[in-house]
Amino acid sequence: TSTGKESVNATLPVGLAMVRAIRAYFEETGYLIGFKPAGGISTAKASLDWLVLMKEELGRPWLEPELFRFGASSLLTDIERQLEHHLTGHYSANHRHAMA
Repeated sequence: TSTGKESVNATLPVGLAMVRAIRAYFEETGYLIGFKPAGGISTAKASLDWLVLMKEELGRPWLEPELFRFGASSLLTDIERQLEHHLTGHYSANHRHAMA
């Protein structure tokens, strides 16, 4: 995890290195370690990239909230906007969402 307060936060290349370390630790010890990327993940599209990374590198168990979650409060607003767009064909204004 990162605090999300640095100039460079969660990036896929750094995340890849971290999840490979988690996998190596699991293979050596049998202990499941979670991962929480934070900062810089503000769109639903970016979150999908992270979900693919987790599934491809660590497998289905790491898609559960006990082992993987986002530290990105601004992501919720974009997910809400994408869902509304899917249902209505229109994007809603940010002020209509609690986290905006």
